[in-house]
Amino acid sequence: METMKRSQQRKEDTWDLGSLFADAASWEEGLAQFKARIGKAPSFKGKLTQGKQSFLETMSWYEETGILAERIYNWAFLNYSSDASDSQNTHRYSLAASALSELSTALAFFEPELLALDEETIASYLKDAAFAPYAVYIRKARRFKAHILSEQEERIMALQSEVAATPRTTFSDLTNVDFDFGMLDGKPLTQSSLSSFLMQENRELRRQAYQQFYAVYEKSKHAIARLYEGQVKQDIFRCKVRGYESAREMALFGDDVPLSVYDNLIKAVHEALPTLHRYYAIRSKVLGLEKLAHYDVYVPLLKGLQVKTSYEDAVTTIADALAPLGEEYVSTLTQGLLEERWVDRYENKGKRSGAFSSGTYTSKPYILLNYKEDVLRDLFTVAHEGGHSMHSWYSARNNPYMHYDYTIFEAEVASTFNEQLVAKYLLEHAEDDTMKAYILGKQIDDIVATLFRQTMFAEYEMTTHRIAESGTPLTLEVLRQEYRTLLATYFGDSVQFEEESDLEGLRIPHFYSPFYVYKYATGLSAAIALSQKVLNGGEKEREDYLSFLKSGGSLYPIESLKKAGVDMTSEKPVKDALSSFSGLLDQLENLLGVNS
Repeated sequence: METMKRSQQRKEDTWDLGSLFADAASWEEGLAQFKARIGKAPSFKGKLTQGKQSFLETMSWYEETGILAERIYNWAFLNYSSDASDSQNTHRYSLAASALSELSTALAFFEPELLALDEETIASYLKDAAFAPYAVYIRKARRFKAHILSEQEERIMALQSEVAATPRTTFSDLTNVDFDFGMLDGKPLTQSSLSSFLMQENRELRRQAYQQFYAVYEKSKHAIARLYEGQVKQDIFRCKVRGYESAREMALFGDDVPLSVYDNLIKAVHEALPTLHRYYAIRSKVLGLEKLAHYDVYVPLLKGLQVKTSYEDAVTTIADALAPLGEEYVSTLTQGLLEERWVDRYENKGKRSGAFSSGTYTSKPYILLNYKEDVLRDLFTVAHEGGHSMHSWYSARNNPYMHYDYTIFEAEVASTFNEQLVAKYLLEHAEDDTMKAYILGKQIDDIVATLFRQTMFAEYEMTTHRIAESGTPLTLEVLRQEYRTLLATYFGDSVQFEEESDLEGLRIPHFYSPFYVYKYATGLSAAIALSQKVLNGGEKEREDYLSFLKSGGSLYPIESLKKAGVDMTSEKPVKDALSSFSGLLDQLENLLGVNS
């Protein structure tokens, strides 16, 4: 059975982008309006420094332009993500990206002017209630003062931004559109379906899927290594130009997250690696294998148990699991997932792999999925992306536009929080010990994927950037060796890797969004802490959590999470999450009657 074409999707299974633009014609009208605004941008040059009223008028124009830019880009991006093989989608996405680059170039004067104003003047402006919709943005922007360049230099950086995206867009087109992984067992092998194949009980089928998949990467390994090297070089270029000590410092600066949070995460996870190795030893025993292969680490530990969950049933389960968050949260999310077409549900040719949530201040919070009924992880993915979307929903309704855009650091809390509630619900409603062990194993696997695996990715990013920053070329051999070293460190002696196993480091799309993945691990740690507070608490704990969702981008993430009840500058949340993993492993051992 071949992967369906976009045109074969049922309308109700796809998202309704009407809250952005009704159709291509209205998008093109919006693009024309946006370009007219870009043309007007130079007329605002100097106005930030011409007094209070002029400053306010400029900020208002800047806000309106930003709202339109969001809509223009997201409509094009979402269509491109749903079918990159459609040349019109690719064309419009390129137009949108170019338009945003043009706006950045035209507004090269904006930040230097904003930062040129003295503190006394800014302080006097911010006392006026009319500036309230911009106050947080202004304070956050001025924090970058040491890293903002002159107007001419900022213009050059803006002109370069579209070119800088080439490694990321080329990697996406190559792996999602050009790569053909062929058929296996009568089904298409794709980026999205690989996970389903690796969860099959038939070990030979898993091996074939693994080798057939990575054979495609093998053929393009040099090109992909060059793309990643290009991404790292872009990161280093920007960090040097803007005066940061490292690309990692630059990436964390905007969120005001200390480097110690990143370092403490890696340190804590390394200290817990014996527990992870114990998990793989248990997995090896249960599967009856002397050594696990890389393609054995995802298959469910209980054989013969087939779980199929329709998309609609998944939503019902999620709604029941999230009941502790209250009626408004649950009903809004359920309607969005089922009736209001927030979601693009199933795989089709040209569709981006994986899942994400993306919306704008004025639109629905859209969700891209590649949902598969026989992959229990996908039920968790719906809950995960629903958490992102509800975070956006609450944020947009409780903040002005300039303050609604929360950080990824916070976003990963809202998503994995939902996964925690779903896991607890499924465990409590398991029909028997077999099902309980199955779900418990899945919960453990998700923690492995989110906390341990993402930390491994984060360590890899840190290592590759340090190598490049030291002046050593990031050759294919260097990348593969560093990744293989981490595979051995994290998986331990119970897993034996194939020759092609380190090619995995070449297929991770998040590496093209530098120093992003650590936030999955910190987010899960915070989510575990906060979910336990909500589940074990009452109205106050729920409202504290909902207040966190409503805060949007009005606070820095460390501060907003402290108000919700967790301090991520402390090592405690990560260590507690790792301790929780150990406890889940104990339960699984008891249920399966094995020990490591």
